[in-house]
Amino acid sequence: MPKAVSIRRPRPRRAVQRMKPYSPPTSDRYGKVRLDFNENTVGCSPRVARVLRSRVGRDFLAVYPEYEKARQKMAEFFGVKSDRILFTNGTDEAIHLLASTYVDDGDEVVIPSPTYAMFRFYAELAGAALRLVPYRRDLTFPLEEMLSAITAKTRLVLVANPNNPTAGAIRLQEIEAILRRARNAAVLIDEAYYEFCGITALKRLSRFPNLFVSRTFSKVYGLAGLRMGCLFSQAENIQSVRKGQSPYSVNSIGVICALEAIEDQDYIRSYVEEALEAREMLCRGLDRLGIRCYPSQANFVLAKFGGSAGEVCGYLREKGLLTRDRSHELPGTVRITAGKKSQARKLLACLREVL
Repeated sequence: MPKAVSIRRPRPRRAVQRMKPYSPPTSDRYGKVRLDFNENTVGCSPRVARVLRSRVGRDFLAVYPEYEKARQKMAEFFGVKSDRILFTNGTDEAIHLLASTYVDDGDEVVIPSPTYAMFRFYAELAGAALRLVPYRRDLTFPLEEMLSAITAKTRLVLVANPNNPTAGAIRLQEIEAILRRARNAAVLIDEAYYEFCGITALKRLSRFPNLFVSRTFSKVYGLAGLRMGCLFSQAENIQSVRKGQSPYSVNSIGVICALEAIEDQDYIRSYVEEALEAREMLCRGLDRLGIRCYPSQANFVLAKFGGSAGEVCGYLREKGLLTRDRSHELPGTVRITAGKKSQARKLLACLREVL
């Protein structure tokens, strides 16, 4: 008989042991009115569907992704040089790459709170010393508090603009103040909802060597299922970040669909206009129902339902309307995506019933 060997289960890094698992409610969403994840609620441009049918065949799928020509076209669209853009597997990979590139175990990372969950997720995964800066009671951005939290030991600052879930945005002057304060750190401005507010730091790339900007195709472009994003910075920074990226992390289908999506700006403008009108309709309707709605510069609103938030979300789900209960971060709040006006009308009608 062979001698028994004692084998131990591998022990995760301490940073992983300390982390709480992140499990978003992403099941059983098809066929419902999706007002929970801030996606395009009607789908991508018809041109994207056509390019899928015409170009994606057996030979196409058998070839590893090629990025050079696509990167040049995408850079032209965003108005940057091609050596200042990196394709990423959604914005999530961009955040992961920045944490992996610039943060050692124990380094300081400054993040406002609450904000996009993946900021904290990847900072904790890197073993960072987190410095969370709470939003103010009225949910305005804590600029002075952020500046005070940034020290000579800070290596990464993560800011969503507009922010999720609070929906507010900060001006370029405030972004520049953070960049000047964080002289020893990489600063990411995540512009996932740029199309709905029009504020971008992209034109500041030449002036600030510590600036990174991310964009996603998961929101207004309706390509959440393809996980396509872009990270922008000065060429030297992009070169450093690329070292830690898998050479084929972005799939070919995501690339060709994103290229086709940016060609249909009429579709994007039309959807943005519809979503902004739906947002205003939601705010007015909630106000009539006595529900406080915080100011929004994104394609969603944050409303305060108090102790009935969870019950309201459950009732709406039964009616086929998905919303996001954010009470775990901001007690009594619900985040509602603004999509089509008809979807906003349906949601308000259901709320009138339940309230």
